[in-house]
Amino acid sequence: TEIVARNPKDGPVSIESHYDEAISAAAMLQEIRRGEAEGFDGFVITCFGDPGLLAAREMATGPVIGIAEAAMHAASFIATKFSVVTTLSRTCVIAEHLVRNYGVEHFCAGIRACDVPVLALEDESSGAYQLIADECRRAIAEDGANAIVLGCGGMADLTARLQAEIGVPVIDGVTAAVKFVESLVGLGLRTSKHGDLAFPGPKTYSGAFSQYAPSQH
Repeated sequence: TEIVARNPKDGPVSIESHYDEAISAAAMLQEIRRGEAEGFDGFVITCFGDPGLLAAREMATGPVIGIAEAAMHAASFIATKFSVVTTLSRTCVIAEHLVRNYGVEHFCAGIRACDVPVLALEDESSGAYQLIADECRRAIAEDGANAIVLGCGGMADLTARLQAEIGVPVIDGVTAAVKFVESLVGLGLRTSKHGDLAFPGPKTYSGAFSQYAPSQH
């Protein structure tokens, strides 16, 4: 499997609010369109809010998986209760909405924030790792969680270390999503183009949004 990582050139430096998600989705969809034109077999959206996921599925032939969706379902396969450990408190409601949308409410024991900004995850001197590890331990002790879902793509590199330290499965949605895409492609399954996930019909968009106008398929 060849994996190509792309970061849209337009948009916020990190995604930490509903507004950030809305602004970032348009540029992300352009990357989906670009990848589709280049013949990519599938796509992973590597923000835990899964911004623009259904719109991306409209744009793509191959499977499109969000990392929150992948991580939550993976956790439900290996544990009866999981907790999400995310970055900022204000983003907990986004995870709550996703838990409901993905039908895993009866598996989710809690959603916890470390109040660590996304970009601090790249700074080893920020103390982010210890804050995350401590919150994972509290999730196990207080929520009764027997697996942890990491609530940010920027936490992916911490997975193995956390799992070794806290003693329960720790799910990184980036890796889980990649593996789900690989599996779906291997099964010969593509995004259904019958109904609401059909390609958007050609339409004129005005002004600065003209570049986003869907074309004929």
